[in-house]
Amino acid sequence: MDSLSAPRVSSPGQFSRQAAGLLLAVLLLVLMMALSLLLGAKSLSPGTVISALNGHCTGADCVIVTDARLPRTLAGLLAGMALGLSGALMQILTRNPLADPGILGVNAGAGFAVVLGIAFFGATDVSGYLWFSFAGALSATLLVAMIGALGRGRLDPVRLTLAGVALAAVLEGISSGISLLNPQVYDQLRFWQAGSLDIRNMAVIRTVTPPILFAVFLSLLMTRSLNNLTMGSELATALGTKIITTQLLGLLAITLLCGSATAAVGPIAFVGLMVPHMARWICRADPRWLLPWTLVLTPTLLLAADIAGRLLVAGELRVSVVVAFIGAPVLIFLVRRPGGLRRG
Repeated sequence: MDSLSAPRVSSPGQFSRQAAGLLLAVLLLVLMMALSLLLGAKSLSPGTVISALNGHCTGADCVIVTDARLPRTLAGLLAGMALGLSGALMQILTRNPLADPGILGVNAGAGFAVVLGIAFFGATDVSGYLWFSFAGALSATLLVAMIGALGRGRLDPVRLTLAGVALAAVLEGISSGISLLNPQVYDQLRFWQAGSLDIRNMAVIRTVTPPILFAVFLSLLMTRSLNNLTMGSELATALGTKIITTQLLGLLAITLLCGSATAAVGPIAFVGLMVPHMARWICRADPRWLLPWTLVLTPTLLLAADIAGRLLVAGELRVSVVVAFIGAPVLIFLVRRPGGLRRG
């Protein structure tokens, strides 16, 4: 049985173990969020953080919490949920174990559209270029899917991966060219394009929260249909699943998730690849548990990587760099293992 094969039926004992494990994972996520507020170039005491969150102090340390670390922590939570869930949905819908918003070019499409919005349409903040990000994510998804199905009438994992990598390289090159030719655009995008959680504006969080939460809710409503899809199209149809509807709703969720995450924190690759495989190993590939596990584990990993980037180097490593150090070996492992590029 490969990584995308049909799920096993859960027994009552397995349900209890999964629920208990998920609760522990939630507690770990809460711990990472707390550490994200406490640790950095200057470590803060729990009392200072609590006072800052309650609005009971206005000192310099409290400003660090409210203006820097709180938006950063919430960005890690939301972006992690969005990138991990979109990766899990892509892997299920395409039956491709290497599907990931970064590898398949979806993040690059969203990022390219954001660059166009800033350079040519005067977008200056997330609320201005969020719709460009949605359009870019959707266009890249459709283009890669068309190339992946070219000549075969079905999505081929190898062709999908190659098309996504090629599209990402082209779009990132054009985006860099546009940025370099326009100093004002370059200055606005140089930190965003690196992929960072260093957000110092709660307006960004307020802008991307509604589409991300809507997409999460939509995805969780689809768990039964996604569970049936893992057993094959014919059996899913026999079980009453509307395959086209499920695929379209999945595409909508992926677009909202990737577009929102990319608009907020820039392109971050590999996290949507790694965590769904970790979650799949824990929950035996059952989407009824796969999606909740992914929603909890991905922001945990992203926040842990961000904390490590703050503490390991004095000048701070961007979270995208830390994640790439972890994700690149995972990608190599998935490609080289037997059946790594086969359809599930």
